[in-house]
Amino acid sequence: MMKTGIVKDHRYLEHITPDYHPENHHRLEVIYGMLNEGDMAGRFVEVMPRFATNEEIGLIHTPGYIARVSATADKPHTMLDPDTHTSPKSYDAAKLAVGGVLESIDRVIASEIGNCFALVRPPGHHAEASRGMGFCLFNNVAIGARYAIERHSLERILIVDWDIHHGNGTQNAFYDDPRVLYFSTHQFPYYPGTGGFDETGTGEGEGFTVNVPLSGGQGDSDYIQIFERILKPVSLQFKPRLVLVSAGFDTYFRDPLGSMNVTPKGFARLTRLLLDIADQSCQGRVVFALEGGYDLEGLKESVKAVLKELRGESILAEEEMNFEDVSSLSIDLVLDRVAGIHKGFWEFVTV
Repeated sequence: MMKTGIVKDHRYLEHITPDYHPENHHRLEVIYGMLNEGDMAGRFVEVMPRFATNEEIGLIHTPGYIARVSATADKPHTMLDPDTHTSPKSYDAAKLAVGGVLESIDRVIASEIGNCFALVRPPGHHAEASRGMGFCLFNNVAIGARYAIERHSLERILIVDWDIHHGNGTQNAFYDDPRVLYFSTHQFPYYPGTGGFDETGTGEGEGFTVNVPLSGGQGDSDYIQIFERILKPVSLQFKPRLVLVSAGFDTYFRDPLGSMNVTPKGFARLTRLLLDIADQSCQGRVVFALEGGYDLEGLKESVKAVLKELRGESILAEEEMNFEDVSSLSIDLVLDRVAGIHKGFWEFVTV
């Protein structure tokens, strides 16, 4: 059985947001509590996070923006934008979130563990080079991708973003870069307003951004079809050397910020597909990083389902492991459109 790492640290809870804010410390409290349950305790390798350096954060972010975030340290409350707040320890938590992802990448590439889930906050995929937004301070996964390229000489990185919100910051970081394939499923139109079908990259990066915008209401079978018919063929042609996952759980069917219908078993099946892609292309090297997800019970159960799948202890019954779902007409139209836009870059044999 493969060794699965987890990044957890009480200092992530010290990023305090206003009482009304959905991205709060209770999210990690319920996840960390779940890790102590009888079927979870002692089954994972704990990966100790470190503080990312300014040089590492600067792989994506500008010096001016890093200075702006660092200036919030020890201040009672700062608003980087209407949605994005800091408290006295937020800067440390943000550096530690980046460092948790980087340490996960280091350990997976060194084959000390087979895969890893960085259970960190604040989240990252909305953070742009020069500004924070959408609850995000530093772009953990984008920094991780560039770190893997620059420090580990990995020439191709796949980023899969299944959060309900489009990862504008991650897309923009690699929009002209063919070394990173960015694949996103998200509700559209919705915050932050990016991620349309025709956003495919520019220059040498054209074709290496694949957006699958969804109207809302899609569930497990729809997502499975997206991953099987679009993500899998594109990824296996791209041949990534590492898979990074921006794992947002706000597509959960009861999430207060979303209107999707994904269940914990759905997340398990998506994870199984990602592991299959990684097994075929990069010795199974996958690092997940927590993004959104605001229904606490759904977040806990969905993260648990993913962790069990990563470890090889699936929650799925045998008959649920096949992926021959019947797709809806609406998702067929979406997939046909995505395939039509990208047919000049990738082959879609099954579409």
